[in-house]
Amino acid sequence: PEVPFGRSSMLTLSAAAALAYSPTVAAPHARTSAASVSSRASAPRLGLLQKLGLRRGARFADDLGLPCVDECAVASYPNLPPSVHPGVVTGQALVDLLQHAKENRYAIPAVNCVTSSSVNTCLEAARKADAPIIIQFSSGGSQFYAGKGLDNTDFDAAVAGAVSGAHHVRTLAAKYGVPVILHTDHCAKKLLPWVDGMLAESEAHYAAHGEPLFSSHMLDLSEEPLEENIAICVEYMQRMAKLDMLLEMELGITGGEEDGVDNEDANPEDLYSKPEEIWQVYEKLSAVPNGRFTVAAAFGNVHGVYAPGNVKLDPEILGNAQTFIADKVSSSDAKPVSFVFHGGSGSDLKDIKQAIDYGVVKMNIDTDTQWSYWDGIRAYYKKYEPYLNSQIGNPDGADKPNKKFYDPRACLRSAEDSTNARLQQCFEDLNCVGILGLGDMPPPQNVLGPRRGALPC
Repeated sequence: PEVPFGRSSMLTLSAAAALAYSPTVAAPHARTSAASVSSRASAPRLGLLQKLGLRRGARFADDLGLPCVDECAVASYPNLPPSVHPGVVTGQALVDLLQHAKENRYAIPAVNCVTSSSVNTCLEAARKADAPIIIQFSSGGSQFYAGKGLDNTDFDAAVAGAVSGAHHVRTLAAKYGVPVILHTDHCAKKLLPWVDGMLAESEAHYAAHGEPLFSSHMLDLSEEPLEENIAICVEYMQRMAKLDMLLEMELGITGGEEDGVDNEDANPEDLYSKPEEIWQVYEKLSAVPNGRFTVAAAFGNVHGVYAPGNVKLDPEILGNAQTFIADKVSSSDAKPVSFVFHGGSGSDLKDIKQAIDYGVVKMNIDTDTQWSYWDGIRAYYKKYEPYLNSQIGNPDGADKPNKKFYDPRACLRSAEDSTNARLQQCFEDLNCVGILGLGDMPPPQNVLGPRRGALPC
């Protein structure tokens, strides 16, 4: 049935989705026939399946009538903890993945997405890098995902967009054969109703499927007094811990501007966190039963793009904090904190590597992928400009149609290719290549070419 949308009906979205996706109640036309499933499962495409075995339990894609085969259906990866599987990872699998990153000195790129195209690009890039990825939505990006024409009173559009994006990721992530952390980005105090709406969706999803819709959320209360920042994070951590979710919190301020958050005039002292402050966060959040968290501590980070040398990072802050906290808790783990790196554009590669050595497990990517996406569209236009000035008429003839050149899929695919190439550099910079152990991504089959009326690029 059609579900009315609004704050009063927000809780019904995942509940309705749970009914639609449940294999016991789904309409017959929404399911793949048993014969079709059997024929696909028995097709000679096993490879890693035979070596690694099938993953137990139904998946989100399975419930949609899209049964997993080949890499999608592996139980685990050759190089990762057995809990980590293709698709969205939550709970212990998420913790195990981040711990593996810290122990093996790599960070997972976290890419801000605003469309299904950017999501698909991330999934493809991760598989090409043979690596996990973090797909995240900001409040503005979530609203755009829902459509700028949709009313955003009480953050309804932002919540709906994030939920829509989450379902999109869950539908396709396992198909690409990669583990995905499904995350949301900066949430200032004024945006807390946005997170509240998403948590309500995760609570409904947890009741239906035994796991939350999202893997994690970020609270950015760095503009508030430290005590208030920590207190609100503890409150949300208590709610999220019941759903096996992870909380990312920000300590100190990331300079620059991103998605409407402007800290370009921030006090320079606020750009650098102190070990004692990081300890306060660690102590309070660790006390929450089943609490899982990461810390986006400030060590000179700046959002945006700047010429090399203009960003003054001090990764030693992270190393000093690890030593300070390890001494406090008498831990044999030299890196008890899992750190997050914001504002990395324009940073020196040696600073990035050093930050990873000190326990950074996640690095946000946004400014560079925004440019690469646009650059792909720009390059496509320059290449085919004579075919893009009218619907009919080009260098091949005055009566020749240009439809397949101005088909939006053509320029968008060019944008995806450009972004994919930029993301491969990100994976390499973060030591995050060959992590899964699946090897090279096989070329897609049954892809139409220009001779069959498909796209020119």
